[in-house]
Amino acid sequence: MKVDLNCDMGESFGLYQIGNDEEMMKYISSANIACGFHGGDPHVMNQTVQLAKKYGVAIGAHPGFPDLMGFGRRYMSCTPEEVKDYVVYQMGALKGFLERHGLELQHCKPHGALYMMAMSDEKLARAILESIAGVSEKMIVFALNNSAVAHVGEEMGIPIAYEVYADREHTVDGSIILTRTGPTIQSYEDMARRVVRMVEEKKVFTPDGEEGDVEAHTVCIHGDTVGAPKLIKQIRIALEVAGITVGPVREFL
Repeated sequence: MKVDLNCDMGESFGLYQIGNDEEMMKYISSANIACGFHGGDPHVMNQTVQLAKKYGVAIGAHPGFPDLMGFGRRYMSCTPEEVKDYVVYQMGALKGFLERHGLELQHCKPHGALYMMAMSDEKLARAILESIAGVSEKMIVFALNNSAVAHVGEEMGIPIAYEVYADREHTVDGSIILTRTGPTIQSYEDMARRVVRMVEEKKVFTPDGEEGDVEAHTVCIHGDTVGAPKLIKQIRIALEVAGITVGPVREFL
């Protein structure tokens, strides 16, 4: 059994420091690198690509709405054509840095509000998927279970990596609640066991105590979650004890 561990990276910009990039990079297998719209800047993008190369971490684009002030978490009214151009623009910027360092894009994972809106809006999902496929037909796309992105992507023949979250609450259908609270970290061991259960048993408890079904190809841990470095370490330990191999999704999807 194999699973990918991913983290949103390169979201610092200018004088603002966000996340624990280098510490998280030591334990993940895939990095979602911000492309300048919700976070990140050219210098940070280059540094983050170099960090990923240093630690052997696969790289994905993390495009969002043009919303630096709201960190890409505000829902915006944009046409599908506008969204297509936003995604291509951001992927192209990151791809330039990757080519500079002899690397390739593994995946794309939309950020924040763009990610959540696309999961329930088929037109928006198709716009994003078409723009990604236009850059590379083999590009893996991260998506929530039972989402529009997953369903449309599979129809289009695009490889979909089903994503679950270590530090967010899930709904009964496998989606997530887009808040910055997530499960309170009272026990890193308990949260790590929760991740192992999602991978092994394909089950997760909701905040209401119901049991949801999930497919877990990749697990996200946010680098700006309080205690994130400790959590990711404990997750790696728990996965190893369970005999689950951690590696980039391109190795097993």
